[in-house]
Amino acid sequence: MNHKNNELKDFYVLWSTQSLSQLGSAMTAFALTLWLYEKTGSALSTAALTICTYSPYVIMSIFAGALTDRLNKKRTMLFCDALAAASTVAIYILYRTGGLSIWHLYAINALSGLMNTVQQPASEVAYTLVIPKEHYHRTSGLMALSRSAISIGNPILASALYGLAGLGAVIAVDLASFAAAFVSLLLWVRIPEMPREETREAGMLKMAREGLAFLRDTPLILHLILFMAGVNFVASAFDAVLPALVIPVRGTSALGIVSSCSGIAMVMGSLAATAMGKPRDRVRVVYLTMLFSLGTENFLLAFSRSTPVWCAAQVLGWILVPVMNASMNVILRNTIPVELQGRVFACRNTFQFFTIPLGLAFGGFMVDSICEPLMSTLSQDGLMVRLFGAGKGSGAALMMFILGAAGVALCLASGRKLRGYSYTEN
Repeated sequence: MNHKNNELKDFYVLWSTQSLSQLGSAMTAFALTLWLYEKTGSALSTAALTICTYSPYVIMSIFAGALTDRLNKKRTMLFCDALAAASTVAIYILYRTGGLSIWHLYAINALSGLMNTVQQPASEVAYTLVIPKEHYHRTSGLMALSRSAISIGNPILASALYGLAGLGAVIAVDLASFAAAFVSLLLWVRIPEMPREETREAGMLKMAREGLAFLRDTPLILHLILFMAGVNFVASAFDAVLPALVIPVRGTSALGIVSSCSGIAMVMGSLAATAMGKPRDRVRVVYLTMLFSLGTENFLLAFSRSTPVWCAAQVLGWILVPVMNASMNVILRNTIPVELQGRVFACRNTFQFFTIPLGLAFGGFMVDSICEPLMSTLSQDGLMVRLFGAGKGSGAALMMFILGAAGVALCLASGRKLRGYSYTEN
């Protein structure tokens, strides 16, 4: 047991401190959502925060991954984290001086997204380098567990701290968590370097093409990524719709409670993913878990105006996500050679995540411009009103139903395609 702990010492330090920093960042993002919705009352303007974060991320990821494979992973993570923290400091100063405007948030989120473009693939490869191969499944469960804990904690902590002390206090906590993670990575984590003879000589465009070529020659990975791109479109549209569904009916505190339930579910799912044995068919696990998630949560949210039912829907929708993530993570790390992971993960980021800003924009636009206006014109005795309610928030409920139907159709169609591929675990 001690030998296992020694093997994973760098992982434990990196994982725990980076997770703490991610909790702080998630709290700030949630608090900014509350602040902006209070200012505008618009689902689209609130979703635009995340759109600004993801747009540079998906546009530049292919080239950033090639750059990452050429650079020292530890220095890259430190540099990008420091610039992202500087952006948070800028928000803090603007807020404290009364000069914070909506466009500031959009611009700063875009800069943070650009930094994450380089930092994220460097982090992915860093974890691969510090984790012995025989511990991939176990550590995947632990990483899913920390993501789940962040999902629970950030909306509750952020909404409570925001209500008690304002946006500035949330940002201060974020900066403190960043400092702890930065110092730990700088002083106590050793990340081995890969052989760099080839990557020194290769140009960034050539390396980016190598990442694309790997996906072209490995259709299982490509089709899994494209499937997850579709899931991300539905899920990001859901993220844009959820505040517009909950806040007008139950208020901001209810949004924090409902959002935290997804994290509770992910903790449960993460514990299951950590404890369970290797599934016989990881590919089947990926699409069947998403079919269950998308086919339950959206419909329950659409047909209810009750906080307890919304919470139950979140649990059902998220409890199997860590199981899916663990299988997806193992497939990727076992299939992609470590020397190619930076550029391939970066290509994955572009193809898998480009649908997130599109989904956010689509969800916000549909609520603000189509669904809410439509529901406001319908008769109070009509079927649509009986199904989705009346008043502000009913259009968001209608949109949840649309997303549920789209998610089920996506999973059924993709499942038929993915069943044709085989995956052998080493």
